[in-house]
Amino acid sequence: MKKNTIKTFSGFSFLLMFVFSSCCNTQQKDNSSPMTAKNVVLMIGDGMSVPQICFAMEHAETTLAFEKFAYTGLVKTRSKNAKITDSAAAGTAIATGQKTNNGMIGMNSDSIPIPSILETLKDLGKNTGIVVSCAVTHATPAAFIAKNCSRNNKEEIAEDFASTDKLDVLIGGGRKYFLNRKDSVNLIEKMIQNGWKLYDSINQIEVDATKPLVLLSDRHPKTILEGRGDMLPDGVTTALSLLNKNENGFFLMVEGSQIDWAGHNNDTEYLKAEMEDFNKTIEIVLDFAQKNPETLLIVTADHETGGLTLVSDSTNTYNAIKYKFATTNHSALMTPIFAIGPGAEQFTGIMDNTDIYNKIYQAVQKKDEPK
Repeated sequence: MKKNTIKTFSGFSFLLMFVFSSCCNTQQKDNSSPMTAKNVVLMIGDGMSVPQICFAMEHAETTLAFEKFAYTGLVKTRSKNAKITDSAAAGTAIATGQKTNNGMIGMNSDSIPIPSILETLKDLGKNTGIVVSCAVTHATPAAFIAKNCSRNNKEEIAEDFASTDKLDVLIGGGRKYFLNRKDSVNLIEKMIQNGWKLYDSINQIEVDATKPLVLLSDRHPKTILEGRGDMLPDGVTTALSLLNKNENGFFLMVEGSQIDWAGHNNDTEYLKAEMEDFNKTIEIVLDFAQKNPETLLIVTADHETGGLTLVSDSTNTYNAIKYKFATTNHSALMTPIFAIGPGAEQFTGIMDNTDIYNKIYQAVQKKDEPK
């Protein structure tokens, strides 16, 4: 796998280009709606910012899903205690609408547990689901269910998943944290007793399944390059079909988890494969939203990873692009946000990651009947 590094970082220019193009794009169809959002799909590209999307566009043969949204904006990502966030704090901010310290899951900086948007919408009668290409106990998915002072307490986080009554579909990895535990407790057995049904693969799930549980690997699923296949798009297709049977609608959180790891590795081949997978998954949800117009689809990211920049490959031409990384860690770049459907018009301009919770909540509130 090819690695590229550089000591300087100029990714902010990509953000300026993004804002300008978002404001000036007059060809994009206005797909917002005055209706209430019955369904909400929140898709998070872990470690993805504008440079990663520009990178994907350079390698795409057709228009990417990112270019098909009516509304776009930028999201500030710093955590409560740091200028550069980690996935735990960013995931918690997106999920709960409150800032927390790096490393903390589902609670504020005073270690007080707070409900996530998934839990809030479940209380409103909606079905809920999580589909990710990492262990379900990893930082971002954990932020929507677990309450813990440390993202590293994976066995405790697994207990929160096993005990929750707020979740209806769970697809990802992380089997060992439910089975091969220090306390020898079989959490999967507990979940089955609570109504879950365990499947070894996504294609085994029946069309009328309730509370399907798929944990495809002991830790994280394979990378695309290692043969993960269509686990994420297939998982999302299945989740949409099952969750959509509720007359009150649903909330689904999807994470393209390994975009982040490609950034940490400064690996462009890995990044290309994971961005293609995430884009393919977004296309599936866009198609669903077109057929189900009461669906609000939001695509965003928790932070940028790698300090990726796209620069001229030669001093003599602007026709060759070279991909360079400034770090093997996260950066302070803002992240993009894309929205389509009822309430999508709220997701424009520059916002904080904590605003996403409230904007989703507002979108699902019943609108006043016209007089």
